[in-house]
Amino acid sequence: MKKRVITAIVLLAILAVVVWQINTPVLLLAVAFISAVASWEIMTCAKVENTFIKVVGTAFSVGVQLFASPRVLEPVVAESVWAQVIGKIPSVVFITALVLVMLLAMLKCYAYTTFEDVAVSVFASVLVPYGFSIFIRLRDMFDNEQFGIYLIFYALISALATDSGAQLTGMAIGKHKMSPNISPKKTIEGAAGGLVFSMILNTVALVIYNKLAIVPIEKTTSTVLLAFCIPVSFMGMMGDLSASVLKRNFDVKDFGKIFPGHGGVMDRMDSSLFTLPCTYALALVMTQFN
Repeated sequence: MKKRVITAIVLLAILAVVVWQINTPVLLLAVAFISAVASWEIMTCAKVENTFIKVVGTAFSVGVQLFASPRVLEPVVAESVWAQVIGKIPSVVFITALVLVMLLAMLKCYAYTTFEDVAVSVFASVLVPYGFSIFIRLRDMFDNEQFGIYLIFYALISALATDSGAQLTGMAIGKHKMSPNISPKKTIEGAAGGLVFSMILNTVALVIYNKLAIVPIEKTTSTVLLAFCIPVSFMGMMGDLSASVLKRNFDVKDFGKIFPGHGGVMDRMDSSLFTLPCTYALALVMTQFN
């Protein structure tokens, strides 16, 4: 328990620094780091033995973040300059190149490299880092930067509050198992409590934002965000269960050990990898009506 508490304090301190410098490349460095670690964790847990594939995949996961937004390197590199750089070649070209390189590595080392290794590595190197890149995409997609940052916290609250609320409620009144074959400790009562807790915290966050923000969120938008809080939080719960399935398939307890007492990046961010894309999709829809 002591180790978990110390790690949590350190992570909160790092998060505070990232939030403080969220409009600088510090966010890029943080997202690139967790993307690289998460990719390596998945490939390691899947027992991918080809070191070349793991290194290339990890490096690619870092590169994904550079294409998240033209503003990703500001103020070091101007938005207008970086927009021209990343606009020259479509992202699908890089993904195609990655797949071909990994397939060639499979052919060269066919004795211990399987197609399943390549499939897992592509997933870990492209889709997972793309999910994390939404931190940057949300920050930069609106003229009102504060609203984009708020949506980041909306996604994180939907994930973390649901998880914490479900755990506390389950310990207090949980009786009916939600998915005993995947995660025996999760209960239906806990799940309901987690969704309610997420709704409450998101409501509080919205009220605080509207009191402090230069441009408060309109009532219609606020209603939409609160209405979608439940389905977004539910998807976060599904992300947690999906990670549990992967760990069972890989026969591991945790994805990694980078956070003492808490496991790896994927152990801490599994729910967020579902709430972030849901929030991003919601934000894209909202931009079409504004």
